[in-house]
Amino acid sequence: KEDKISKICKALSDSNRIKIIKLLTYREQCACELLEKLQITQPTLSHHMKILCRSGLVVPRKEGKWTHYSLNRGKFLDFISFIEKISSDAGKERIYFTPSAEAQMSFVKIV
Repeated sequence: KEDKISKICKALSDSNRIKIIKLLTYREQCACELLEKLQITQPTLSHHMKILCRSGLVVPRKEGKWTHYSLNRGKFLDFISFIEKISSDAGKERIYFTPSAEAQMSFVKIV
């Protein structure tokens, strides 16, 4: 599970890959369309698409000599669910640092 999450985080950590995801939000697109819109080289696009596909966020589909890409919306929903779980305070005990009156750090336990 952690390996899958780390692949998604890596895929989302680059501005070009975010642009690609935004472009694929509207519809499936051919690699040639993405190249034209992003104004990057074919090897650069290939590198980004490999990372996006390995993360599971993007699904490739071959048609002749071209590859068409679309979003795997289920994978995005899984990632959103993971983020919601780790960001929820429901039923969790958290410990935070807060400055004390003497300007030293003390622990505050929140239940």
